[in-house]
Amino acid sequence: MTAVERKSLERAWGFDDVAIVPGAVTTNPDLVEPTFKLGDHSFRVPILASAMDAVVDPSFAAALTKAGGLAVLNLEGVQTRYEDTEGIYEEIAAANLDHSTEIIQHVYSQPIRDDLVGRRIEEIIELGGVAAVSATPQNTKRLAPVAKEAGASFFAVQSTVTTARHVSRSLRGLRLDELVEQIDPVPVLVGNTVDTGAALELMETGIHAILVGVGPGAACTSREVLGIGIPQVSATLDTAYARDLYHERTGRYVPIITDGGIRTGGDLSKSICAGADAVMIGSPFAATKEAPGRGYHWGMATPHAELPRGVRVHVGQPRTLDTLLYGPTSRTDGTENLVGALRTSMATCGAQSIAEFHAARMVIAPSIKTEGKIYQLAQQMPG
Repeated sequence: MTAVERKSLERAWGFDDVAIVPGAVTTNPDLVEPTFKLGDHSFRVPILASAMDAVVDPSFAAALTKAGGLAVLNLEGVQTRYEDTEGIYEEIAAANLDHSTEIIQHVYSQPIRDDLVGRRIEEIIELGGVAAVSATPQNTKRLAPVAKEAGASFFAVQSTVTTARHVSRSLRGLRLDELVEQIDPVPVLVGNTVDTGAALELMETGIHAILVGVGPGAACTSREVLGIGIPQVSATLDTAYARDLYHERTGRYVPIITDGGIRTGGDLSKSICAGADAVMIGSPFAATKEAPGRGYHWGMATPHAELPRGVRVHVGQPRTLDTLLYGPTSRTDGTENLVGALRTSMATCGAQSIAEFHAARMVIAPSIKTEGKIYQLAQQMPG
């Protein structure tokens, strides 16, 4: 007789549930170097821009490269469906909230053009940017060779959840190991996942980085629609553990990139301390003057014809890219000068590199944002 096991629930932790513990030794923030290495490239700051149309166009990609980060262009968005995208962005921005998803679905019903895929990559390179691009698994076989031919430096395979073992009716689905070989030497990034075992299996296919996070983004509704996801700190801890196990066993280091839900310098710092090598950010970049979204932001799964899992949100464009990353700022909520916040956080732990910051202590601290803050909370109360 088979024993029946009762399903149990684990505790999982998000950004507001944890805190970084200052170290016994501190260092000057000027000595901190939060550089991030991916493939043969080294970036001054460990921040990527999400492959979302309201965030990244060729101009923004070049601007973020110059600022020290890396932007990822969505190869299935408006940039590769329309030659002139200005009117498309205006149409999406002008739609009222009730009809915005319907408008976005209509806009994305036009076919993806291979010639525009190549042209956008060439535009990024001509503007002085590093060309990183993204596609969903179902379009990767078609678009990856085009991207490589056009000169892309990185190729990301992204879906709500990506695994090394996918069961389908297709005679031959996407094989990540074959993709890695096919577009070599272009590094392949894969996401998204949240689990130690799944991350290990993905690493064994030969990919070069893993994107972590299911549903935490400001414009994503996967958690509401599908009920799936794990809070980002726990997801980062679990996948970073997989990276370290894999590195110990093989000697090959596969960076972990925490993707989504990061709004402040504190969120960024907690992601890196939990084990991320870099983070991917959407809505904060969409709210910069350099972003193409006209002050709006929508998720990658918003245009899905049968089951949209995103919403258009208004983020405004209150700051420049430089202000977001480097300041100066008069805001006290951590939403500007993200790099300065990360440097200071690392310095309080005596960490001069991301690898050293990974060793810093973290504690479960649900009261970290409210303890002793009675006057701040009172000022935030309406009326």
